[in-house]
Amino acid sequence: MISFSASRTLKTLLTCTLLFSLLSLGALSHAQQVFRVTTIPEEAATEQVRKFTPIAEYLSKQLGMKVEFTPVTDYPAAVEALVNKKVDLVWFGGFTYVQAQIRSGGKIVPIAQREEDTKFQSVFIARTNSGIKALADLKGKEVSFGSPSSTSGHLMPRHFLAQAGLTPEKDFKRVAFSGAHDATIASVVSGRVDAAALDITVWRKFVSEGKVDTKAVDVFYTTGPYFNYNWSMHADTPADLRNRVQRALLALDPAKEPGAEILKLNRATRYLSTTPDNYKGIEAAARAANLL
Repeated sequence: MISFSASRTLKTLLTCTLLFSLLSLGALSHAQQVFRVTTIPEEAATEQVRKFTPIAEYLSKQLGMKVEFTPVTDYPAAVEALVNKKVDLVWFGGFTYVQAQIRSGGKIVPIAQREEDTKFQSVFIARTNSGIKALADLKGKEVSFGSPSSTSGHLMPRHFLAQAGLTPEKDFKRVAFSGAHDATIASVVSGRVDAAALDITVWRKFVSEGKVDTKAVDVFYTTGPYFNYNWSMHADTPADLRNRVQRALLALDPAKEPGAEILKLNRATRYLSTTPDNYKGIEAAARAANLL
């Protein structure tokens, strides 16, 4: 038979053990924090997951923590997610980076960009039997862009149209927004619009994979170069963590795995460091187009 005093001692011991267990679980939970990654939805969600899951797995090993990739529904959602620190790392287009930088009061830090992003381009496509051979031929036509917040699918095509003396809302019969580059291609292939503008790397991917017949739909105009995509983090993220993420991205080697697969999926030869100054031209173009 257990005495009252012994019972009280046992109860105290059990209470202390439970408290210790809860504290240990809390510490373990903190130690196993989740590093969250997302991207602007330049392509369908399934394609985003296919492209970015390997880089999340790579970062998990490099950082020693759980890394989750979660797609978002639209471009503004990616901006708000990083501005409000709901995610830790975002793949932005140049324009969404600028939007996030302004929304955050200058607290977004671009840490890496593909070598291709130092001289990025957009393409305009049309059906080959449409008679559209130059930007001037778009007058009176139905034309699609991607997302309104897309750099390569809207802002910079609009910028080059302006240089050619064209204002979409005034000169085109109809202006449409597909929401994503793959949907942009589909809108021309299906005949829903006469022509469209999109990311040159997405176009090249579709052509190389045989997903579009260039005898039926092809490029009729390619823009000049500009800076585009980057990986960005919030300035409130500890500098050590930002530096570790940056080093991991820059260390991806196209000559060996997992770098070869990750870089191929991201249509990249390698990653380079980048700075906010590289996107001043994007901001200027957006202000000139009254998009900021």
